[in-house]
Amino acid sequence: MLGYRVPALGSTPITTAVSYYYLRSTRYMKKFITLSFVALAWAAFVFITSFYGWWMRPVVSPGDTAAFFVHAESQLESESRGNSALVLIEDGQVRFESYSADPLAVNADTLFSLASMSKWFAAYGAMLLVEQDKVALGTPVTEILTRWQLPASEFNNSGVTLRTLLSHTAGLDDGLGFGDYTADETLPSLEESLAAPRASDGRAVEIAVTSPPGEAWNYSGGGYLILELLIEEVSGQPFAEYMRQAVFEPLAMQRSGYGFIDGYNNSAGSYALDGSRAPSYQYAAKAATALASSAADVTRFVQAQLTACRGGANAGPLSCASLEAMREPHGRSLGADVWGLGTMLYAPTQQGSYVFGHDGGNDPAINTAVRINPNTGDALIILITGELSLATRLGSDWVLWQTGMPDILASEAVIASMLTPLLLGWLVLGLALIFWRRKTHAA
Repeated sequence: MLGYRVPALGSTPITTAVSYYYLRSTRYMKKFITLSFVALAWAAFVFITSFYGWWMRPVVSPGDTAAFFVHAESQLESESRGNSALVLIEDGQVRFESYSADPLAVNADTLFSLASMSKWFAAYGAMLLVEQDKVALGTPVTEILTRWQLPASEFNNSGVTLRTLLSHTAGLDDGLGFGDYTADETLPSLEESLAAPRASDGRAVEIAVTSPPGEAWNYSGGGYLILELLIEEVSGQPFAEYMRQAVFEPLAMQRSGYGFIDGYNNSAGSYALDGSRAPSYQYAAKAATALASSAADVTRFVQAQLTACRGGANAGPLSCASLEAMREPHGRSLGADVWGLGTMLYAPTQQGSYVFGHDGGNDPAINTAVRINPNTGDALIILITGELSLATRLGSDWVLWQTGMPDILASEAVIASMLTPLLLGWLVLGLALIFWRRKTHAA
């Protein structure tokens, strides 16, 4: 009967009925298992391919820089409640730029807090010391530091090196997030901050090795506080002074520094999400989060990195080889390359490199983003106060538009892109099941 072997139960009406329902339930079960497997396989296929951008579409046609500028500018105008600066670089040159007129008239020289983007500049300064053979990437920091040392741990502290600090693979789990200091507070010394850092969420934090160094990526603001001390001890200068002489002056960055932002002329200030003026804060961790800079200065920083590897005359002090080393992958998360030596790796390019740069965010509402495609010479710079995530979202739009691949920070958009193909696939399976049932009953 229907090709199945039925247990020998005799030929009574009861055994015949039992055999019939046994065969029918077995057939339904096999169909159910098959369809379930196909549904799960489709879900897995959609999930995996979504991280390659299969189900996402760029906001404008690839290659149309003018259209992307219109998109970004309109988003800033409609969503930002504070001040903003937008710069689009094409083939190494500024193609478009836009600055908010309300609540303040912003221009290319207006200072913005860069927040965690400060780490990228500090990493650049550290790599200059490597080029000058004053420090090696693999030397344990315990052999360099004299003013503070890592607390003893069950793990090997000698695995904490300049390389692992820059790439957030030093085994530190502090998750800093540095807390704000009001204008009338006295900032602690660097050693005091290392011993008892003020965290943004009020936690009591110890900067210590809590997992094997070099094995896993774990974002650590505390690692860049250690980096700040390392730069001071190796260079023999206060961190801010070293950065001024070694990085900012050679790049003609005249509107960049680590002072209290409201103390500068032509400052973007600080704004809340509703557009009201908010207090500006000081930060004890200069290398990690305290840099203030202008769109013009950040543009010079970006252009120098593009020029260094293209043989241009305006290259900065750091060589092409060191810049390329900074975007070699060292940190991985969920199977993806996410971090180089101080740079975020947003997406692979078709030529085998990475779109790189850095983002930043601080209270009450600061968001900054830079994306650079080293293969095309294109870049995006967005500095915002008064919005928490818009710069990052526009940066993700730019990466997809440039490469066809989703940005590593675009996880919500990637997940959202799965929904339509997943449901359509399951709908097709459902219709196939209905068709099969009708055909079976008709038979």
